[in-house]
Amino acid sequence: MASEADIIRKETVYVEFEDGVAWVFMNRPEKKNAMSPQLNRDMLEVIDQLEVDDRCQVLVLTGAGESFAAGMDLKEYFRELDGKGRQATIRSRRTAYDWQWHRLMFYEKPTIAMVNGWCFGGAFSPLVGCDLAIAADEAQFGLSEINWGIIPAGNVTKAVALTMNWRQSLYYIMTGLPFDGKKAAEMGLVNESVPRAQLRQRVRQLCDLLLSKDPDVLKAAKDCFKRVRDMPLDVSEDYITSKLEQMFHINGMQARNEGMKQFLEDKKIRPGLETAKFTKASKAK
Repeated sequence: MASEADIIRKETVYVEFEDGVAWVFMNRPEKKNAMSPQLNRDMLEVIDQLEVDDRCQVLVLTGAGESFAAGMDLKEYFRELDGKGRQATIRSRRTAYDWQWHRLMFYEKPTIAMVNGWCFGGAFSPLVGCDLAIAADEAQFGLSEINWGIIPAGNVTKAVALTMNWRQSLYYIMTGLPFDGKKAAEMGLVNESVPRAQLRQRVRQLCDLLLSKDPDVLKAAKDCFKRVRDMPLDVSEDYITSKLEQMFHINGMQARNEGMKQFLEDKKIRPGLETAKFTKASKAK
């Protein structure tokens, strides 16, 4: 159990620090962690804070209690904005988009969504905004908007299109039927699913693996993938070459040099099977 010194508390979000990992909890368990305007504001503040906090080298996003998030809290959303005009609506929507998508998508540190329970509607945006995702077998996912006469809005439809195939995406968007963690893994919405009792342990294992990599290279690798996926081939070639040159200019490719030495000269590692032991200097920001 983390001490109070290792915890950040907001009205609707709290963070526990543990050996390089920041466990970030959406904390409205009585509402299945439905994302209210206050939660969106708290979360944006928290992830901005963690980006420059050395205690956070990997960010894990999850929900308190038995749910990840049940989507947007429509009742709180309309209650807070009632009578306040279009500008208030735009600001509230922008805050939600900022943390759920724009900030998470290109975050400075690796991010993992740990889906422990209900994950519906608007929760698909931060789920896909994270780099990786592990779900409980028992977790329940759903795009149930069709059931009450609306479409998956915000970036939910985009999130589904980026991760699930054409037929499966349309099937669940058009029927509104729920599916479990095993099905989510089968369709590519999450990387894998495990029994809920093993979920945190499995995510911790993944965090430790990411922590063994050089953070600058890890950041560049994930950004390259996300940037080039929609680029023409010639543009992607130029972008990746420029990224490599930029990395060389920033840190002299110290991590690459260490890894190559351990492979070619010291014969200490097999790159396809093992990770080089990077020094603190090569991991320094």
